[in-house]
Amino acid sequence: MLDFPPWKIATILLVCLAGFLTALPTFLGDEGAAALPDFLPKKQITLGLDLRGGSHMLLEVDTDAVIEERVADIEGQIRDALRKLRILASLESRGRTVTVTLRDASQEAAALEAIRGLATPVGGGLLGGSFARDIAVQSLGQGRISVTLTDAAIAERVSSAVEQSLEIVRRRIDEMGTREPTIQRQGEDRILVQVPGLQNSQELRDILSKTAKLSFHMVNEAADPDRPPPGFMTLPVAVTGERLVIERRARLTGEHLVDARLGYNQSNQPVVNFRFDATGGRIFGEITRKNVNRRFAIVLDDVIISAPNINEPILGGSGMIFGNFTVESANQLAILLKAGALPAPLTILEERTVGPDLGQDSIEAGEIAAVIGMVAVVFFMIAVYGWFGVAANAALFVNLVLLVGALSTLGATLTLPGLAGIVLTIGMAVDANVLIFERIKEEVAAGRPPLRALEAGYSQAMSTILDANITTFIAAFLLFQFGSGPVRGFAVTLGIGILTSMFTAIILTRMMLVIWLRRRRLQRLPI
Repeated sequence: MLDFPPWKIATILLVCLAGFLTALPTFLGDEGAAALPDFLPKKQITLGLDLRGGSHMLLEVDTDAVIEERVADIEGQIRDALRKLRILASLESRGRTVTVTLRDASQEAAALEAIRGLATPVGGGLLGGSFARDIAVQSLGQGRISVTLTDAAIAERVSSAVEQSLEIVRRRIDEMGTREPTIQRQGEDRILVQVPGLQNSQELRDILSKTAKLSFHMVNEAADPDRPPPGFMTLPVAVTGERLVIERRARLTGEHLVDARLGYNQSNQPVVNFRFDATGGRIFGEITRKNVNRRFAIVLDDVIISAPNINEPILGGSGMIFGNFTVESANQLAILLKAGALPAPLTILEERTVGPDLGQDSIEAGEIAAVIGMVAVVFFMIAVYGWFGVAANAALFVNLVLLVGALSTLGATLTLPGLAGIVLTIGMAVDANVLIFERIKEEVAAGRPPLRALEAGYSQAMSTILDANITTFIAAFLLFQFGSGPVRGFAVTLGIGILTSMFTAIILTRMMLVIWLRRRRLQRLPI
């Protein structure tokens, strides 16, 4: 217990030095950290939304749109299946149900068989199968068939849409170059977004509110916009307000897009350069080869953003979108296209902006609380335990340095509750020393020599210290596992603080006291 060979002392000092070097950039600030030599760590603690300021949004996925799109897909599949069998029918969709009315009721059996063949398993059952199906098919008699989307299919579709939306939102925000955003699912159909340091919430709103479904259609310039022919539709052009008649069926969609970037044309006007994958490039080349001197509409969320004329075949799999963009709008469009389209629109349920002044006030209040707490602990330990209290206070300072260094190295985000966790750790850090010192007092009173009393104090208090810290660490782990946002920030600082305080209170103070006693050769401990 009291044996500290040179290698053990060197190891303890190296741990303390590593903690000091990793914490140094945080204490020096941005300018001081930038001035450090390249071989030293420069990573700082990342401040959360409540300390740094930024934007907070709670989004809801439009589940009705998800269901409506799925019903439309089913309707299209039914129409194609019946068309292959040359069965004439009319289809009508309402809510989650598609009603099929056959022209010839005698073909109902063949139609039922074909439609039931479209049903697919929902979820992953044993051996990849499942008893649940995505559609329920029922005969209504007299050549009418009901096809209904099942509850299991809706639940799976909504869950998939939310997870996909979560990933696309993350990609869009990452493209903005923000640091340490918080993006997480809440409930069945909601997404929480917190972006520290972003004071312009409108920019975030613009990025997240657009579905960004990109498609390419041929333009019918001969048709009347007020009366488009079958298979065509009329959409407005974003900038000019011109109404164009375009094919309803998209020749190419954004799913084949692999890259989109801000660029400039020969007139130095902002444009968006895009590039397709191999399949998309082949389709794009074929379309432009067959439609030279025709207009090609680029549609984003049911609005034509550009309708250029095809002057020559474009065979390289890349192209350019222009439409009187500003640098900001072109860059925003590139971000949207590169991140991909949302499976359903997002509705903003809650939005707020935290100003940097509030964050600075919180930091200053936390610093004041930490200083007051540390000063109070320092005076108490010296007043009660004398030189032993000095050793505990030195370990307390090292503990704070190690805690900051660990938070910096792990890239943890420090929130206001996290500051509270640091203040709590300062108070809890000396608990182990108090238990040990009280046991040493008892041993001294019983007449034990100094080194024996010191060894007995540490060994007998160890079980109590471990029990207390392990139970607190379990509580911190559960808070981190099941909590969210600020609760997790508190749990992180509390958990790391427990680990660092165990090192400083048990190992570091014991080493300092043993070295001190062996050099002083005291006959009685001054405690």
